[in-house]
Amino acid sequence: MRILIVEDDECIAKTLLSVLTNQHYTVDVASDGNLGWKLIKAFSYGLILTAKNSNTDKVERLEAGADDYVVKPFEFSELLARIRVLLRRRNLPIQTVLQWENLCLYTDSCEVTYNGNLLTLTPNEYPLLELFLRNRHQVFSRNDILDHLWSIEQAPKEDTVTAHIKGLRQKLSLAGTTNDCIERVYGIGYRLKETGFSTKNQSLKVQQKKKSKIKTALSELWQNLQSKTNERLAVLQQTATGLTLNELAEEQKQKGQATAHKLAGILGVFGLAEGSRLAKQIEQMFKLEMQRDQNTVFNLCHLVELLQQELNKPVFEEFDKAVLNFVEEEDSVK
Repeated sequence: MRILIVEDDECIAKTLLSVLTNQHYTVDVASDGNLGWKLIKAFSYGLILTAKNSNTDKVERLEAGADDYVVKPFEFSELLARIRVLLRRRNLPIQTVLQWENLCLYTDSCEVTYNGNLLTLTPNEYPLLELFLRNRHQVFSRNDILDHLWSIEQAPKEDTVTAHIKGLRQKLSLAGTTNDCIERVYGIGYRLKETGFSTKNQSLKVQQKKKSKIKTALSELWQNLQSKTNERLAVLQQTATGLTLNELAEEQKQKGQATAHKLAGILGVFGLAEGSRLAKQIEQMFKLEMQRDQNTVFNLCHLVELLQQELNKPVFEEFDKAVLNFVEEEDSVK
């Protein structure tokens, strides 16, 4: 599949290009909307990723026909999961009986049986089971389940989804299922368990190799981006100093806001959640008409100092978490 990335931040564009091409996608990159539009007219794209990320932008794109919309900052594991979800929506066959081992769900009568015995499910448990049976190899986060099964007005909290899953699993277990048919994929969500045999031991070595390869690639990318990241941190430090001296011009304020925005994006892509959160908070301070009082100066300088501390920390632990999520998500869709 061919993917177009429209992104003005070179760091994020390069990272997305590396991650997506590693997954065997054909990827084009446009640095602005004009070039992106020319590419859209020249090629047929399965997906288009844009830098626009306000709520208005999101609503406009969804109403225009977009299937999904991801805003920065985001993690690449989430992005890849969403891409695969969109691909699976195509050409789904119509089934009247959904089966897992001796468990059967009859879509025409809305009945569920195990070994021929009728199971009594609640109005929330039935569509939950149907979702897993229709999407055998897909991992659903709790938020994914909310999006699929509840309207905006009716959507409960994620903890409620967990309770529904627990109740469904208990009923299936009491009915006599030999294996827990709904399994948890750590750090991602839930899926229908594979029947017949467990692939855990067989895939362990392959998973470790993938993890090592991806971690090496990410580490190299991060090292290449260090100078740019340090430059952006220096801009924020200079901006904070200008605010302290009451010498912050409007142009400097806009530059500080743009710099914080880019840092939030790239740190989020690399799974550095705390650094991304701090940069986003700094960006929001610039978006507001800041009063240059002592509290504002102190808060901004403190945030910049915390961000510097985060960037000075070893990133390998965070890489381990991000890479593990990535590898587990990749294996779950095969």
